Amino acid sequence: MHFPLPWQLLIILLIILLLFGASKLPEIGRGLGEGIRNFKKALSGEEEKGKEIKKED
Repeated sequence: MHFPLPWQLLIILLIILLLFGASKLPEIGRGLGEGIRNFKKALSGEEEKGKEIKKED
C-alpha cells in the first residue's frame, strides 16, 4: 500500500470541502480530535474524574 500523491490528497480535500462546506470543517476536526483523545485515554486506562456539582438548597 502506498501513500497518496500530493495531487491525490488535494483532490480528496477538495471533495471533502465540497461535501461538507468550509463552515463544517472545524467542527468535524474538533469532533475527530476529541474522539482520538478519548480513545487514547481508554487505551491507557485513565478515567475522567467526575465533577461534582453542588446544588444549593
